[in-house]
Amino acid sequence: MKKWQQRIGNWFTEHLDMPADVVLELPRITTIGHFHAYIENHRGLILFSDNELRLRLNTGFLLITGESFVLKVMLPEEILLEGKMKEFKFIES
Repeated sequence: MKKWQQRIGNWFTEHLDMPADVVLELPRITTIGHFHAYIENHRGLILFSDNELRLRLNTGFLLITGESFVLKVMLPEEILLEGKMKEFKFIES
């Protein structure tokens, strides 16, 4: 994201009480224990296997590793992942 867009986005979040994930196009990750992960605002699925999920983000990639992964829901910008999650890693590009 360009610097001026980030500054404007920060201003909106601070002064207009708008959520940062919406204004700055950040991913929102909701987990329930280490068995469910709901990921919003991703930019596409790069890799999926039974022990790894890699998603494209605006600022790089999200890598989730674990065991017995199953994609329960896959929409253009949302994914519901089930399995035993061990690690969430953000990789900047």
